[in-house]
Amino acid sequence: MHYTLCDMFSDLTQNAFEAGSKQITVVFTESDAYLSVTIEDTGKGMSAEQLLKATDPFYTDGIKHPLRRIGLGIPFLIQTAESTGGTWHISSETDGGPDKRSGTRVECGFDLKNIDTPPVGDVSGYFAHILTFDGEYEMIIERSSPLLSYTVRRSELLDALGLTETGRFEDANALALLAQYLDECETAN
Repeated sequence: MHYTLCDMFSDLTQNAFEAGSKQITVVFTESDAYLSVTIEDTGKGMSAEQLLKATDPFYTDGIKHPLRRIGLGIPFLIQTAESTGGTWHISSETDGGPDKRSGTRVECGFDLKNIDTPPVGDVSGYFAHILTFDGEYEMIIERSSPLLSYTVRRSELLDALGLTETGRFEDANALALLAQYLDECETAN
């Protein structure tokens, strides 16, 4: 099991990125008693059969990680949600042609008052991690709680830091500025 919920969300968001998504949207809504997270991508999607198999911890397609014999991201989500009175739902569509949509949507909710719910974890660290995956994609983060509300777009951050040409957070200064910005977003009232 993951130590924090953000560790689990990081793993699930990386799945979206590795599915070849050109846009990933994370909606992170927190109250005093409940956390709701949606991760939606425009990647290759999964067939109904693949989606069913993805809930099995002893299944992996063998393509993304050829030496891995298990896939635990979605099974950990299910186990954590079900054992703490939370919720989960996963839907996915495969690309059926030029006019069809593809991608996956993972929705989950957690009772933060349940003693067995893992701690939320480092929210700004989670956001920094998913914004710095290497490649060409748009990441949109919508964050809200009773004390704050903000939206972050990866493309806007790259532009603000003068990194549009490379499309990467590739040096220590850019990474430090990103971390500082996200920490300030999390502490703003």
